[in-house]
Amino acid sequence: MFGAMERPDFTLPDDVEALKAFALAMAQKAGVLEAEVANLKVENALAEARLQDLTHIHADAEERIKNLTSILKIFSRARFGRKSEKLRHIALTDEQQAELFDDIATGIAELETLVKKAGSGDKPKRAPRPRKAFPAHLERIEQTIEPKALPEHEGKTKVLIRVETSERLDVVRAKFRVMVTHRPIYAFKGEDGVIQAPAPPHIIEGGIPTEALLAQVAVSKYADGLPLYRQEAIYARDKVEISRGLMAQWMGAVGFELMIISDYILDQIKQAERIFADETTLPTLTPGTGKARKCYLWAYARDDRPFGGSGPILVAFRFEDSRAGDCVADHLDGYNGIVQVDGYNGYNSIAPKGAANSGAVLAGCWAHLRRKFYDLHVSDALPVATATVEMMKALWQVEDDIRGRAPELRAKARQQNSAKVVADLFKLWETTLPRISGKSKLAVAIRYALKRREGFEVFLHNGLAEIDSNVVERAIRPQTITRKNSLFAGSDGGGRTWATIATVLQTCKMNDVDPAAWLTQTLERLANGWPISKLEDLMPWNFKAYGAS
Repeated sequence: MFGAMERPDFTLPDDVEALKAFALAMAQKAGVLEAEVANLKVENALAEARLQDLTHIHADAEERIKNLTSILKIFSRARFGRKSEKLRHIALTDEQQAELFDDIATGIAELETLVKKAGSGDKPKRAPRPRKAFPAHLERIEQTIEPKALPEHEGKTKVLIRVETSERLDVVRAKFRVMVTHRPIYAFKGEDGVIQAPAPPHIIEGGIPTEALLAQVAVSKYADGLPLYRQEAIYARDKVEISRGLMAQWMGAVGFELMIISDYILDQIKQAERIFADETTLPTLTPGTGKARKCYLWAYARDDRPFGGSGPILVAFRFEDSRAGDCVADHLDGYNGIVQVDGYNGYNSIAPKGAANSGAVLAGCWAHLRRKFYDLHVSDALPVATATVEMMKALWQVEDDIRGRAPELRAKARQQNSAKVVADLFKLWETTLPRISGKSKLAVAIRYALKRREGFEVFLHNGLAEIDSNVVERAIRPQTITRKNSLFAGSDGGGRTWATIATVLQTCKMNDVDPAAWLTQTLERLANGWPISKLEDLMPWNFKAYGAS
């Protein structure tokens, strides 16, 4: 019925013992096969479980990546998006937002690595994505990796088709070295006396640091926010013991040498037709008490680019133990231009109301004003605050369109597009104030605006003025980070040194100059008696590295 069955190609033994042995062998073979089948079933079950685990890992990771990416986009819009997209998001400082972005990106990368490592490895290789080339000035360490010679390659001739080249960024850890200077002493046969080359001059005469080390310490503390006690610990890892007290003495000497450059920078700022001013606290120890008192860093900045200027960007800091208006009056003595400031009344000392030929003109900062209403919009969702922030968007849109144009064109555009917005804002505030509680935060914000209306309207008819004082705020922000890490200045002298060194280093950064390279070269020049007649050549905006054309 089923057709003839093929007989196996072997013959059963006739001997009984041989037949028993054959049956035993077949039974053993069947047992091995059964064990292999069982193992395959176990492996298959494990594979199915692993597949379920991978599916769960992938699903969970993808969901977490999706959530993190969504959060990242939200906060990215809050920080960089159009003004309308910023209205209802939590207000964070730039530093907090930067840390938030970093943490989210780190979390996404960790999840992506988990998914990649958990995968089976049989996914198609992703095509390499183009990336920005590394700077040309970086040293290239070339290495060529030849394929391993295998036995089957013997006697064959290789023909080069192409070379695949990749680049990765490497670093050689900064290390200390000792500069050894030999100065032979000679005598002439049959003659009295000896000759010897003079010792090269240094900023710290008879001390151990080179100018490069002084620059390293200064930039780390005053530009990168790395306090001396942390530097002390870092250097100790190289078995180099430099106490923070000794480094503090070095910084005092460096500050003294740089004072003439810091003063020159402030003089250059005061020659501008419009400057920016701001101040921030700098806690300072009171001698003999161990307690810190509130002192201040005053900051003055110059940036002529918004109205078509091509000069350097400058900032100068001054240390004072007071926030009184006398300080700014002393710093800006004789200045007759526009001073862009926030609403602090101390600045009125340089432009008192009703004084004839008072000199400076105070222009208000709309960014400070907007922040007051923005906070009320976020915290209390007040309709007037929301309307204010919405209306202010048009002002910054005009500024985006006219940035870099001549002053007269800027003033004309503001008269045509911004003046009505400003008038409508003040009308809104004037009509709102009588209808709300005089003690409310909204009333405080409105009175702040009305009281300073003259200053807020300066930018409408003067194309030199800006709408805000963000230039000096950005310049002063690194000092707040350094202050946070250092906690306080050790003395009034330390505060003055802080202001002097911060002036030159922040000016370097604002002009895209490497502060360490500039400071090393400048200290070497000062140690060798650089002539005061060539002081302009020492300025950061004129910096040329050694060997540069």
